[in-house]
Amino acid sequence: MKIRIKENSFLARVAAYILHEDCVAVVIGETVYLWNTNRQDFLKNKKWVTHELVHVQQFKQYGSLRFLFLYIWESLRNGYHNNRFEIEAREKENDESLLAKLFFQ
Repeated sequence: MKIRIKENSFLARVAAYILHEDCVAVVIGETVYLWNTNRQDFLKNKKWVTHELVHVQQFKQYGSLRFLFLYIWESLRNGYHNNRFEIEAREKENDESLLAKLFFQ
């Protein structure tokens, strides 16, 4: 799995503002957009990386437009924390087998 990382992302900055978080990673397709953290620190945090990889898999499973729609719908209905896609990502944070298939650009 080939993943791109973009630091200092405006998209992630907006997400950080909405979520009232200092550091944020946002996935769109196969790219992880970071705000207020850098590539090196992100990659050191295996749980965080694995969490975001689950979102990459979700994009692949549902397709980009469908996943974005479903994700936003879930967040509006249930809130960010209770969004089923976030729940799945949190449940799989310790599954390091996802890291074995990984290649970062």
